[in-house]
Amino acid sequence: MSKTRLHLFDTTLRDGAQTSGVDFSVEDKRQIALALDELGVDYVEGGWPGANPTDTAFFADPPPLKRARFTAFGMTKRAGVSASNDPVLAPILNAKAAAGCLVGKSWDFQVDVALGIPREENLACIAESMRAVAASGKEAMFDAEHFFDGYKANPDYALSALRAALDNGARWAVLCDTNGGTLPSEVFRIVREVTRRFPGTQLGIHTHNDTENAVANTLAAVEAGVCQIQGTLNGLGERTGNANILSLIATFALKEPYRSSLEIGVDGAGLKRLVEVSRLLDEILNRAPNRHQPYVGASAFAHKGGLHASAVLKDPKTYEHVEPESVGNTRLILVSDQAGRSNVLTRLDQIGIAYDAADPRVKRLLDDVKEREFLGYAYEAADASFELLARRALGQVPEYFAVEGYRVLVERRFNARGEQVTVSEATVKSVVHGRTIHSVGEGNGPVDALDDALRKDLGEYSAALEDLRLVDYKVRILTSGTEAVTRVLIESADGQGNRWSTVGVSPNIVDASFEALSDSITYKLLRGGHTPL
Repeated sequence: MSKTRLHLFDTTLRDGAQTSGVDFSVEDKRQIALALDELGVDYVEGGWPGANPTDTAFFADPPPLKRARFTAFGMTKRAGVSASNDPVLAPILNAKAAAGCLVGKSWDFQVDVALGIPREENLACIAESMRAVAASGKEAMFDAEHFFDGYKANPDYALSALRAALDNGARWAVLCDTNGGTLPSEVFRIVREVTRRFPGTQLGIHTHNDTENAVANTLAAVEAGVCQIQGTLNGLGERTGNANILSLIATFALKEPYRSSLEIGVDGAGLKRLVEVSRLLDEILNRAPNRHQPYVGASAFAHKGGLHASAVLKDPKTYEHVEPESVGNTRLILVSDQAGRSNVLTRLDQIGIAYDAADPRVKRLLDDVKEREFLGYAYEAADASFELLARRALGQVPEYFAVEGYRVLVERRFNARGEQVTVSEATVKSVVHGRTIHSVGEGNGPVDALDDALRKDLGEYSAALEDLRLVDYKVRILTSGTEAVTRVLIESADGQGNRWSTVGVSPNIVDASFEALSDSITYKLLRGGHTPL
């Protein structure tokens, strides 16, 4: 039985760029487009040429895609002007792109209110615009905006908009749930009715996530017969986002009945790059990845409860719906106050710590983890601090330095320009191989000043710490009142792109921060293979 070809259309660089707080540069777009092309998607929508300087520059020098069709987005021509004379349509027609996708109204209410033109004139605009895109040599597509709302209000008019596009050169008519309010059962019913008028091989689906159903709605449309799906990396998009194309790719490739009935352009090698591509986008946007994102999140295959971890070690199918390696992810056994002995042993195996299962120090380690988590430590979010705790329990961490004391001063004053400023200064007294070192540092705040002072002079280790930087700092107040306990999580990175997290807990926020900071420095030295003289 032959498989149905399902075409993957990525709109991260256009619809995803409408996300609040997202502002792609030309180079950002180029990187993402090339990654999508290598992944195996069929269409990469690059943006709207002529709408802004970034998109115009991006289309002036398009990325060298090998497999995907580079697509320009725009809108159907305006009423009262011809397609050849519409300055908004011209950049799309002239763009260096293999395909052109135009959005147009398919809901009569939108035509009446937003456009304010006769409904028949809107259909004529769609038809003439599609003919113009096809005549330019591009693959023509029509994004039927508000299609599902339009179909529920006036199905005949919504279908007329599709007919105007498909009868005049459009290769695809994409059914858009623009407001994101349609539910999966409605999507399936409406798409099934549409496929009685038009072949599914000419229909696509574009869903928004306003009811947390974008992926489910896309799957419903595919089951009803559409052969093109649109989505974005990590579900990026305006308001609450679009269908997450990474979740869809993994589902089509790994889940029945899609795995047996559909063919997509992403092969096994591409599937194993899903995590990599997801993290690439987050890195470009300079934001922390969503640990709980399906398939690709760091916690997607994380097991915390002792019962779960014990079962997974016997057979991963007990608590995993797919193999994490199939999408480029890894299994993670967490260590916490809910952990059993198997959690701890597995975590020791994962980080390469040699141990004897009968060693009483291993039992004491588990007890210590539970006691410390009771006090407020969170080792599931601080991998480096757990590794140091475990290695210290087993006598595997050298003493690189010892801190005998520190002092932090925070002064608010006026500078020479008469501006009010806050200055932090820290003094640290440390001992490195019997030599006492006094260091003074300044920073934007007390933690930054402590970091500067501690690393300014650690003897032979100073050079190894030059590329260490703090990339994230989180504070959580665990108890209320004037004696509140504070937990500080610090994420650090080095020049090779390695990242690790450490934790500190204390009623004093500076003490908690300093504990996490000291762990970060020690971890950096330990992983660098440094041995005290």
